[in-house]
Amino acid sequence: MRKFLALVLCTTSGTMQAAENIEWPAYGGGPGGGHYSTAAQIHRDNVRNLEVAWVHRSGDFKGGTQSLTETVSEELQGNRPTSFIGTPIVTEGRMYYCTPFNRVFALDPATGAEHWVFDPQVDMSQEGLSNCRGVSSWRTRQPQGAACEHRILLATLDARLIALDGATGKRCADFGSNGEVDLTDGLTEHRGNEYGVTSAPAVIGNLVVTGAYVTDSIRDDIPAGVVRAYDVRTGSLAWSWNPVHPDQPQRDAQGRFTPATTNVWSTISVDEARGLVILPTGNSSPDYYGGDRDGEQDYYSSSVVALNAADGSVAWHYQTVHHDIWDYDVPAQPTLMDLTIDGETRPAVVQVTKMGLTFVLDLETGKPLHPVEERPVPQTGAVPGEYLSPTQPFPTKPAPLHALGITPEDAWGFTFWDEGHCREQLENLVTGPIYTPPSLQGTVFYPSNLGGNNWGAPAVDPNRQVMITNTKHTPIEIKLLKREDCPKGVAFPQEGSPYCAVMQPLLSPLGAPCTAPPWATLDAVDLASGEILWRVPLGTLKHLAPWPVPLFVESGLEAGGPIVTAGGLVFIAATSDGYIRAFDSSDGAMLWEEELPATGNAVPMTYVHNGRQFVAIAAGGHFTSPLPSSDHLMVFALPE
Repeated sequence: MRKFLALVLCTTSGTMQAAENIEWPAYGGGPGGGHYSTAAQIHRDNVRNLEVAWVHRSGDFKGGTQSLTETVSEELQGNRPTSFIGTPIVTEGRMYYCTPFNRVFALDPATGAEHWVFDPQVDMSQEGLSNCRGVSSWRTRQPQGAACEHRILLATLDARLIALDGATGKRCADFGSNGEVDLTDGLTEHRGNEYGVTSAPAVIGNLVVTGAYVTDSIRDDIPAGVVRAYDVRTGSLAWSWNPVHPDQPQRDAQGRFTPATTNVWSTISVDEARGLVILPTGNSSPDYYGGDRDGEQDYYSSSVVALNAADGSVAWHYQTVHHDIWDYDVPAQPTLMDLTIDGETRPAVVQVTKMGLTFVLDLETGKPLHPVEERPVPQTGAVPGEYLSPTQPFPTKPAPLHALGITPEDAWGFTFWDEGHCREQLENLVTGPIYTPPSLQGTVFYPSNLGGNNWGAPAVDPNRQVMITNTKHTPIEIKLLKREDCPKGVAFPQEGSPYCAVMQPLLSPLGAPCTAPPWATLDAVDLASGEILWRVPLGTLKHLAPWPVPLFVESGLEAGGPIVTAGGLVFIAATSDGYIRAFDSSDGAMLWEEELPATGNAVPMTYVHNGRQFVAIAAGGHFTSPLPSSDHLMVFALPE
């Protein structure tokens, strides 16, 4: 992080002290993620004094009715509520963030006053999602006072990569055409809402690298999940990597990127010293049926892949799920750190997964730093035409953060009555260990395809070598239907395959998950030993009662994640009750909470500006949230 000396004013104890301005220059806090800050002005002893310092509202939000499990008919496509899940960055003395409509604001970090706003004019009526996790920053190493020496890089829902002058918000005219690059160039035909970017691009040297979100449950010939690097000054294509098998061509006979390859929708990490770009890949399309895959289509699916930044060639890759038919794609930014195990320090990649399994890999080779075992998994119950991998990788360390399977004996309820209903549901569905395949009868995924862990985690304290992550514990039922039985507008049509898919949470008649609480936890893991240090429930039932009100479906789908600071604190929202909280990073004790105007389904961030530490969270809800959407960027600090 860039740091500039400044004078701190009075602290809460009334003393004067010198400190540093501490930035948050990238989505994950740094180019290798981690969501960690050296800021310590706010600490265990004074966090209870936090108050709202300022609020910024963009006006970019709307209500709606569609949830994840409903149909995707054309008339409902643009009717989802907005999801404000962005994490601001603070760099070069300003805060920058993007809204669900892809507008970008530049603010004064101390007051929230607007410096400029940029509107890319995305036609939101054509988009199925309204997600923008963040923007990125690049700065020339030899500034001469010219325009666009500091660039803010935005990737949009309608598949454009845009470079803006960090000082003025004007387009950088030398980048692509009028400051933008068309990311649909080279793709096969598709509808606009099938391809776009929801995560901040990565920056390494003078390159900007981006993948894209592809709706991979819609059809089997979706656009390519190609990853591309562009010259940050000119916008010219430096290299592209399409995740086809190494023996297969990157492009088809028409020169288009070979379609139906796995995509990289989440956040990319970079290691500039080693010249590596670290990718978390999605799973092959369609999500829940793989019988038509040629065996090579899965080669880079659900993997961590390291590319050489110089030319986009593969340095190594490690697969976390073989032949993934559970949508257990790699959801979170790979976290890069130096890790000491048994006295030996190695550069590491820490990768959390939807399964609640954590893979710790050598950054230079991709080999596991903690042992991983290939264990037999269920081989029966798949639909006709499907095939299954005989084994799956299970890390022996760290310990799993989620139960790896479910049976009718795991049924739970508030009363004997609703517990009995849950047990009956489980008895009528296919249950079993993790990696039990989807079925025509209906299969319970536990962990679900939403996690375990998802895109918001983890946060890692590099000094203590401790990982903090939030884990979901809610079961989901996936049922495959024969093509002739698929209703119009089904949420997961999987066109081109013999089956569509329907998904719903496994709930009691009172609307609660059919498994015992807590339905979300905050977990701390020693990455060196693999031990779980502590685990605490995350969230309450506020806004979800009285019953019967079937809103727990929404709570299971919510998103967000933690940050950790040198002040010994973990900050996280990510709950249906609409609170942001601070926990003691040493033992998980909750030290502070504040109710937000809407659910905080983003990852918070923190920074020190002019000697004062601030904590910011996007409180605008999610399209699956039980609370209305909003546009509040909430910023907290200690009293001056």
